Amino acid sequence: MLKYIQINPVDNVAVAVTDLNAGEVLYIAGKKIVVQQDIPAGHKIALQDFKEGDFVIKYGAPIGHATKIIVSGGWVNEKNIKTNLEGLQDYEFNPQPVSELPSKGNFTFKGYRRKNGDVGIRNEIWIVPTVGCVNGIATQLTGMLQKETQCMGVDAIVAYPHNYGCSQLGDDHENTRKILRDIVLHPNAGGVLVVGLGCENNQIGAFREFLGEFDEERICFIETQKVDDEIEAGMQLLRGIYDVVCKDQRVDIPLSDLRVGLKCGGSDGFSGITANPLLGVFSDFLVAQGGTTVLTEVPEMFGAETILMNRSESRDVFEKTVHLINDFKSYFIENKQPIYENPSPGNKAGGISTLEEKSLGCTQKAGSSTVKNVLLYGERLTSNGLNLLSAPGNDLVASTALAASGCHMVLFTTGRGTPFGTFVPTIKISTNSNLYIHKPNWIDFNAGTLLDGESMDTLSRQFVQFIIDIASGNLTNNERSSYREIAIFKTGVTL
Repeated sequence: MLKYIQINPVDNVAVAVTDLNAGEVLYIAGKKIVVQQDIPAGHKIALQDFKEGDFVIKYGAPIGHATKIIVSGGWVNEKNIKTNLEGLQDYEFNPQPVSELPSKGNFTFKGYRRKNGDVGIRNEIWIVPTVGCVNGIATQLTGMLQKETQCMGVDAIVAYPHNYGCSQLGDDHENTRKILRDIVLHPNAGGVLVVGLGCENNQIGAFREFLGEFDEERICFIETQKVDDEIEAGMQLLRGIYDVVCKDQRVDIPLSDLRVGLKCGGSDGFSGITANPLLGVFSDFLVAQGGTTVLTEVPEMFGAETILMNRSESRDVFEKTVHLINDFKSYFIENKQPIYENPSPGNKAGGISTLEEKSLGCTQKAGSSTVKNVLLYGERLTSNGLNLLSAPGNDLVASTALAASGCHMVLFTTGRGTPFGTFVPTIKISTNSNLYIHKPNWIDFNAGTLLDGESMDTLSRQFVQFIIDIASGNLTNNERSSYREIAIFKTGVTL
């Protein structure tokens, strides 16, 4: 069985595929390496002697520097290496040639074509509160409609409670309005009931105007302070929505209409070796078909951002990417927080020691395609191809932002596992087979077979069909378990 992987020939560390025991002898790149201590799977083993200050190279790039002497065969981790990153940076546009993949046939999936031309991969009814004060009403209405209809003819009936919509100022108020607007207009919803209170900041009348044009048969509103019985009034509106939505049918849709979000969390030392590269191959494939992928988690681009900048379609896109990165760094500085904080305890336990290491693995999800556009938080997609989106690394906030941008689903790679889902199908791809075996109710697809010798070509073909099947109606684990939530980015004062 494979015991280690040296990702790039210039790397001076390798990744343990299995637990390595002190005293084991390995032959890596023609060198005899004696393991100096027990090293867990996913973690790094030194391929040379390091003195303090020496760069540690992984993925063919520095991921930090040694803070103390590390001998060949030693365990390289957050206790003996440190990030090289510091402060704000100036960037120069240095465009690199990008080899776009050729299209590979006329792929289709079974989806829902909406009246305005948008496409959905689900036909659900959503109840969306304008403010957290009416969360209970939204949840009660959802349960009643589920019981009354048994969800016959629709894919699901779901409420999306949240804590916001009032006592917010400035950007926070606008972020709430934008995300809720994006949810209400999302084509995975066949119909939506917007439930308001009446005295909140996020007023029903202003929010309705904020939506722009919409199908009034499918999107309805209730202001609960203005009716005597909000439950009966809400149910009457929902019954009308249901009568319309339950008649919808799936039709053949070209894969060029599919929009997919790319996200990772609970990463491990295999994330940048298996699952993230698999998403990169899929992203390049989907872009070649005319489809769209979106990469977010801006703090987890730090240290690898120039790779994306140099693939910008134009100087304008490059400048947007620079703002994307530096604006997020300024956000950290304004809140008196370190820009380059190490990865989470779970990431460290999984074998990721610095932010550069996390970022170089993270950005592989974006493949090698040209960056076509950059979206601000809450903005909706306007360009096909690879897009970047401003959002934090937090799993639920970032996944909500991806869905709100118009993504039909979120592909979420993980080495440690997580059960959550946002308001679109949230597909968990494991980086290792052990996680897939032990968490079958969480993990949808296993990329760990790449460590067992399966080829990327074979696995990526399986993955393409798997995604087409999900887009055509196959349920994800988060959908089966009804794990569906939203989280909205907050930066400022709560009144």
